[in-house]
Amino acid sequence: MDMAREAAKKHPKRLHTLGPLIHNPQAVDYLENLGVKVKGRIEDVPGGTVIFRSHGVSLQDLTKARKRKLRIIDATCPMVKRAQRFAKFLHRHGYALLIVGDADHPEVEAIRSYVDEKVHVVSSVESVKQLGPWEKLGVIAQTTQSSSLFKEIVASILEQSKEVRVFNTICQATTLRQREAIDIARKVDCMVVVGGYNSGNTRRLASICKEVQPRTYHIERAGDLRPRWLARSGRVGLTAGASTPHWIIEEVEGEIRRLKDSKS
Repeated sequence: MDMAREAAKKHPKRLHTLGPLIHNPQAVDYLENLGVKVKGRIEDVPGGTVIFRSHGVSLQDLTKARKRKLRIIDATCPMVKRAQRFAKFLHRHGYALLIVGDADHPEVEAIRSYVDEKVHVVSSVESVKQLGPWEKLGVIAQTTQSSSLFKEIVASILEQSKEVRVFNTICQATTLRQREAIDIARKVDCMVVVGGYNSGNTRRLASICKEVQPRTYHIERAGDLRPRWLARSGRVGLTAGASTPHWIIEEVEGEIRRLKDSKS
């Protein structure tokens, strides 16, 4: 976000992102007001400067951007780049690649583009069992995947493969956030998870919390809160996805306090 704001000052009206910079509609709207336009395809960028989003871009889009001589600002998350490097390493050394993640997520699509064959994407233990066995298999994860699911899938793979190489590419900040969210959810009567409905890591966070506290609600903004959710709640927990701006979290916290105070 800081990179985009600074770029908007230097390149007004000539700045675009390839896809939403992060999966948060309010943040995208904020950048739009600064003149940062979203384009779905590299071919739609009219020229000037293009920002590569945090999820990374495909090798094909990178090649097209360079051929068109677009000025590139690479905002790809370092953890995503790390996953891309491991994917290329495994492919180069003859391993079939298995990615634990969501097949249609931009990050996974970008990683797959660097490995042109023998790639499988799975999101459950059941789907793994349908694919094996393997002679040589390399395993990585979408950076915002659940660490517990990753471990379960790796354990299943070991049972049906002769040689397995595993790189834990889950972002440690994501793992820590999930652990802290679970700890909070255990102690409260109601859990609120803030983040874009199109954010994979926020949806996963909400799902993890719901396993512990059934009264878990995923919202995008303060206006999505419902008083009835808090009416029977002594303690309310609050957490947010990685791409949720601080100002949205603060607004939600303020609204929770206001609704709680109005009932007291």
